[in-house]
Amino acid sequence: MSRYKIYTDGSCIGNPGAGGYAAVFVDETGIRAEISGGEALTTNNRMELTAAIIALKKISADDFAEIFTDSQYLKNAFEQSWLLKWKSNGWKTSSKKPVLNRDLWLELDALISSRHVKFNWIRGHTGNFFNERCDALARAEAEAQKNREVTPRLPVQLTLF
Repeated sequence: MSRYKIYTDGSCIGNPGAGGYAAVFVDETGIRAEISGGEALTTNNRMELTAAIIALKKISADDFAEIFTDSQYLKNAFEQSWLLKWKSNGWKTSSKKPVLNRDLWLELDALISSRHVKFNWIRGHTGNFFNERCDALARAEAEAQKNREVTPRLPVQLTLF
């Protein structure tokens, strides 16, 4: 079993608008790998979730991942048990509205159920090197999507581990 610290971030120019996501894999020696991608028309929350999903897909089921996110949306789904409540309520919020981004929550839930994952919230834009690096990558992807007039770019397909 390997252990990974993974910083994730999502960015959007306009909301909805051009978006980008990024994940930075860190070990005791520093940055080990970076991944990023984007979509032409999306939301910031979708990019936050996509960053975590893409990162978790890169590790094995028996690995341990400690994910650091500056997204309250992602953090609260676990720390305040939103995800469990949504599932038990038939994917409805406490106000009986359909849960937004259900497709991504289902995918993230499946990945988490087959991996050892701990989510940590980190305040964004406070000088944490890895969070700032993630933010820069995600913003660059969002800018690239904004400036692109062709079909959205697919996620980077890397074999990291």
